[in-house]
Amino acid sequence: MIRTIFLVALGSILTASLGVPTHASEPPQAATDLPAACYLFSYFVGNGEDGLHLAWSRDGYRWEALNGGRSYLAPQVGESKLMRDPCLLRLADGTFHLVWTTSWQGKTIGHATSKNLIDWSPQQAIPVMAHEPAARNCWAPEIAFDETKDEFLIFWATTIPGRFPETDHQGDSQYNHRMYCTTTKDFRSFTPTRLFYDPGFNVIDATILRAEGRYYLIIKDETRNPVRKHLRIASGDRLHGPFTDLSPPFTKDWVEGPSALRVGDDYVVYFDAYRNGHYSAARSRDLKRWEDITDRISFPRGTRHGTAIEVPREVIADLLAQESRP
Repeated sequence: MIRTIFLVALGSILTASLGVPTHASEPPQAATDLPAACYLFSYFVGNGEDGLHLAWSRDGYRWEALNGGRSYLAPQVGESKLMRDPCLLRLADGTFHLVWTTSWQGKTIGHATSKNLIDWSPQQAIPVMAHEPAARNCWAPEIAFDETKDEFLIFWATTIPGRFPETDHQGDSQYNHRMYCTTTKDFRSFTPTRLFYDPGFNVIDATILRAEGRYYLIIKDETRNPVRKHLRIASGDRLHGPFTDLSPPFTKDWVEGPSALRVGDDYVVYFDAYRNGHYSAARSRDLKRWEDITDRISFPRGTRHGTAIEVPREVIADLLAQESRP
């Protein structure tokens, strides 16, 4: 035993003296070592200055940072050139589409595509609110694909002062958001921006989960006066809505950025408990009765408002293999 310990220690010393990184001793996982379906999480850190971060999970509960926690894509477009709230969509042909918030105050959202999450198309700033002179912002865009129409749906939150006067004084800093949307087939031409969802209160951070043959819209009630800041869920028969039967809150207050996955028999909604500085989650079998599972999940330190998707194991294997290259 003493001889074994000595040899291991000697090997470590020799490795270090030769300049070989010790973290390279573990080979990357082959696709055959991973579950057939894995999970990928796009997120940002800080204020979104350095761009797109990715994490992965085998089980939807324990998430590990990829690329050593470094960014995969630096923001280059938009009013402030930030990349907040990155939403990732994977099409059947393997193409990834990414949309994000480019600025705290602006009228554009960012867009780029990739086949491998390493090499990206030129970034695009889509002026979704250029036609509204008073629009204050475009926050937390999400993207979905409508197979029935062969088109993309993009939706986000915007405040247009005076547009919904009945709730003008219920938000922070005179923000009074509603959800807006546009559609496109080619990211060159877009349908006129329209109101997507108005629940009668200040609303942000909408995301859509397809489940049980219906579409579920998970939203944050952004009301500050009185404080709500929690998540609720509505449902509809079509991706474009309308969405009705808005539920009571199923989370505590002061959370944001929901994203949902089906994990086994459960639906899991992840969300940013930003006041507490960590990620949280709730799960349900019927999307009505919810259980807080925050104590069962883990995310990389500093994870902010991201999107969870299911991907084939080859996607994760390729990203892990990329990390092992010199």
